[in-house]
Amino acid sequence: MSTAEKCHTPLKPLSSYHVSDPRAKLSESEQKMYDEVLAHFSPDSYALPGLEKGDLTDQEKFWLSRDCILRFLRASKWKTATAITRVEATLKWRREFGWYDSITPELIEPEAQTGKELTFGFDATGKPGLYMVPSRQNTEESPRQIQFAFWMVERCIDLMPPGVENLALLIDFAQRSKNPSIGTARQVVHILQEHYPERLGLACAINIPFFIHAFFRIVLPFVDPITRNKLKFNQDVVADGLFKPDMIMNGSWGGERDFEYDHDKYWKALLKQSEDNVTKWTKRWRELGAKIGISEWDYKGGDEAAEEVDGGNDDDVDDDDIADAGEDEEKREEKISVLPVIPALDLETESEKKKDAEDEKKKEPAKDFEKKEEPQTEKKESAETLEQKRAEDDKKDTVVQSTTTAAVAGQDSNAGGAVATSGSGGDGGAGGGDGGGAAE
Repeated sequence: MSTAEKCHTPLKPLSSYHVSDPRAKLSESEQKMYDEVLAHFSPDSYALPGLEKGDLTDQEKFWLSRDCILRFLRASKWKTATAITRVEATLKWRREFGWYDSITPELIEPEAQTGKELTFGFDATGKPGLYMVPSRQNTEESPRQIQFAFWMVERCIDLMPPGVENLALLIDFAQRSKNPSIGTARQVVHILQEHYPERLGLACAINIPFFIHAFFRIVLPFVDPITRNKLKFNQDVVADGLFKPDMIMNGSWGGERDFEYDHDKYWKALLKQSEDNVTKWTKRWRELGAKIGISEWDYKGGDEAAEEVDGGNDDDVDDDDIADAGEDEEKREEKISVLPVIPALDLETESEKKKDAEDEKKKEPAKDFEKKEEPQTEKKESAETLEQKRAEDDKKDTVVQSTTTAAVAGQDSNAGGAVATSGSGGDGGAGGGDGGGAAE
């Protein structure tokens, strides 16, 4: 598909963004801590504490991959007891939230009618792009809105290629929009931090009006520092190399893809792409033993994908694309971390800015007075000094002329004429200069 054509469906990722499993190697201490957590959940007799039916289902075992355990360990600063507690809490939450029974495409489809949230394209390191467009809000605030938000996160996870663990959140605040309540925002942030650790790789927000600044000022204190550092405001994601132009929408985002949301076309394509991946991965997971701790790289066929050189929505993908996409993840993250600080991070409200401006004005008169007085004094002193110098120079000239006249008395008239001419300086500076030198 040409980037110039109208697009209505999700894009496919490149065949591979990594030449090998980026999480394959652990240090000796990390491996020891991982083994400890794995040993806790692996026994056939294991059951979630405090539940009548605590045995883990195949879906839960599939979810509890090697990479999942490592994500919780990293989020827990490699404290095994904390990681175990958090994993168990999330397993219980996933049941209570309804992931395995009540939350279905049919339930949350009304929230998707306008395309207010959708996944489209992948960033330079393979993160699925999750777009949010608040101006397209079509429903009243309810638990279903939160369910839909995380249903879309789950679909992004279903689309992640081998070696990719997190997503890129893209929020466009253009046009007027109704913001969620503080309570809803806090609940979303809590769920994301507690039950989706290491899943947010990047969050970019553009076209931020001043009242959204105030909203972020309230919400950001509830966001942990690691997540907060992933937030980028008013950033040019194409110019800064976060997205290739053919992997992001045009318009506000500056990409080449002319995307138009058509719910029927988009919804069917998203469901099919997600279901196809999960079916294929689950089949391979069963072939690998259907147990806890299987690597996502392995059940996603990472080694096979790394050998392929084509893919990406029927577009031609050359070797340079694969090489660029396979660039070391840590170098990519380092590049992102040193990007310029975005002005919108200054979340000062308009009233606060106005007050600061008034305070500055109060200080300005005293500064101006000091600045004006000083030059006037300098000018006065300079004038007096100049007059004194001129008077002294006149006296010196009189003395010099008298001395010169006496010194040349009785000499040849031609020589006297020359001295007189040089003394008068009638021909300007040059003559005066030469005469002065002769007199000395």
